[in-house]
Amino acid sequence: MTQQPIKVYLFRWAGSWGPFQVKIPCGECTLTKDVILDTINKELSGIPVELECREWLSEWWKPLLKGGWHAPIVIVGGKVISQGSALNRGLLTQAVIEVYAKQVKITGNHLFGKETCPHCKRAKGYLEQAGITYDYHDVVSSPRDLYEMLARVKPHIGPKTPITVPQIWSDGHYIGGADKLRDVVKQNVEPNYDRGQCSLSPSEDK
Repeated sequence: MTQQPIKVYLFRWAGSWGPFQVKIPCGECTLTKDVILDTINKELSGIPVELECREWLSEWWKPLLKGGWHAPIVIVGGKVISQGSALNRGLLTQAVIEVYAKQVKITGNHLFGKETCPHCKRAKGYLEQAGITYDYHDVVSSPRDLYEMLARVKPHIGPKTPITVPQIWSDGHYIGGADKLRDVVKQNVEPNYDRGQCSLSPSEDK
């Protein structure tokens, strides 16, 4: 089944209401549109996203019902993510990725981590020794990978539990941190007792 495009709505300062009419959108509205299109082509490449521009003055009540009252107003997934100023592209990337993660299940083997993390290197080593290929996502250098990790991990651990790296999926199934790889790599995995209070590995491994 083909995934439906994720809709991004931009309400610009334009349109008409009664005797009032605005024919030329404000500069920040135009800038916001350019930011959205560039983000779709770069950070969100490969994700079906569709931009729909609307005239705020002609349909002011629609975004108002969602809390949007000051153009330019950007709505993703039924939520206002920005209004009143030019859009921060990071907000758009995060909002679209959160919707995408809910709609599309992750498949294959994935390791979300960072280059300076010793536990990420340890996890890579276990997977490579077992001959398991995987996609590596650097959450420091790639905002898209960071937001995808956050969106996909939170449903498993809850909204208030701190997230550390690595975060691992095996054949589309959530594994957790490096200490949870023993069943995947079919070898003994030494638990790390110095990983700190934010580890996602269960307490019984300590």
